[in-house]
Amino acid sequence: MSPRRIGPASLTRLLGAWRRARTGPAYRQLADGLRLLILDGRLPLDVVLPGERELAAALEISRTTVTAALVQLRDDGFLDRRQGAGARTRLPAGPGDRGSTSLVAGSPADGVLDMASAAPAAADVMHQAYAAALRALPAHLPEHGYAPLGLQVLRETVAQRYARRGLPTSADQIMITNGALHALALMLRLHCGPGDRVVIDHPTYPHAIDAIQRASCRPAPVGLPPGESWDVEGVTAALRQSGPRLAYFISDFHNPTGRWMGQDVRAALVEAALRARTTVIFDETLTDLWLDGPVERYGFPEPPEGLVRLGSMGKSFWGGLRLGWIRADVQTIQALSLRRASIDLGTPVLEQLAAVHLLTNEDAPLAARRDMLRGQRDHLLGLVREALPDWRVTSPSGGLSLWVELPAPVSTALAATSERFGVRLAAGPRFGVDGAFDRFLRLPYTLGPDDLTQVVDRLAQAYSRLQPTHAPARSQVGAVV
Repeated sequence: MSPRRIGPASLTRLLGAWRRARTGPAYRQLADGLRLLILDGRLPLDVVLPGERELAAALEISRTTVTAALVQLRDDGFLDRRQGAGARTRLPAGPGDRGSTSLVAGSPADGVLDMASAAPAAADVMHQAYAAALRALPAHLPEHGYAPLGLQVLRETVAQRYARRGLPTSADQIMITNGALHALALMLRLHCGPGDRVVIDHPTYPHAIDAIQRASCRPAPVGLPPGESWDVEGVTAALRQSGPRLAYFISDFHNPTGRWMGQDVRAALVEAALRARTTVIFDETLTDLWLDGPVERYGFPEPPEGLVRLGSMGKSFWGGLRLGWIRADVQTIQALSLRRASIDLGTPVLEQLAAVHLLTNEDAPLAARRDMLRGQRDHLLGLVREALPDWRVTSPSGGLSLWVELPAPVSTALAATSERFGVRLAAGPRFGVDGAFDRFLRLPYTLGPDDLTQVVDRLAQAYSRLQPTHAPARSQVGAVV
């Protein structure tokens, strides 16, 4: 398969204001900007850059400047330049390690604060939901209990939920799954074979990358540009060049960055995927967790096929419920039902009945959860900005975590050091491929305010250990382990 290429317009957009507030020759500034894109994973490895003449025209600089910058990157090991084949991105030491930290820990050790997992505790209504499920269970006991598509009552409830939010849906378009990750695994089994590529936004949910790789497929990452959107041109090029069977995007309060995909971007990505005959998956597991005002969920015409939506109860109510769903065209749902039998025979009945109760009485518990998360988000933001002022962090409009930009690529080292201070972290490279994002760190705000205060105090101490020439950066709050 021919290597992927990036167009001059996409590369210019990723570079942004590469000459702003910098000193030194222009070629060195350009080389530094490209190097940072490669290290941060926004420019994937083994991608062919535009030709020197094209790039010079797009950046409005001389070709001599571009040539010198590319030579510098080649000498530093960040480009592989071959005569007639263009310049391909690489890393001097080869692809890095993503790490293997699980985002779902077991019972934490005494005094250890888990910041690797971005999952809140159960909503207050969970006990009530299971009590309601037990009352409804006797009506289902005379049946065999196997339902590969899910209970009809829950499929109808989920379909009505989409309809209330502006997307007409029938129960025949819904399959109930054991969570959203299970849904993704089923989609991979249906559409992909060994060696197939799957386009993803980059960074993304680590266990989605794991699922793609364990299906013997290859993720084709497209970096997220600065700001709050997606690189439509970059995705379009990846769809055209990679010939992927699937494209997977976390469209709703993206994990880990928290950004929201606008309706115009969704429509453009779906249109590009349809041209490439690629099925698009929108992961909407965080859609309920808007914190700065309601959002428009469904604002463009739905294609009859080729667009799949994944939903889940885990983040909205409780991860222990282990229940999600797939919304797709009827033919896809039926095909998934046939293939599911080789993995499992359905989702537990009691959990499905609890989900029916939760979804038909969702407004109050979701409002309470948003209020809780909003307060914890603002608390964590304030702590980080005060105790760690050289960390760059913006306020996400929803979701469960902050995506922090560190001054240097020390995320992996910080995660290792913070363990000694009683904080468990998932380093930035866990959210990318090829070891990218070591300048980034995900900080969930799913713990309570007192725990978050201790987390930031301990992180400030751990971070100071990585800066032996600086005075310790810390706040005088919380206990020290």
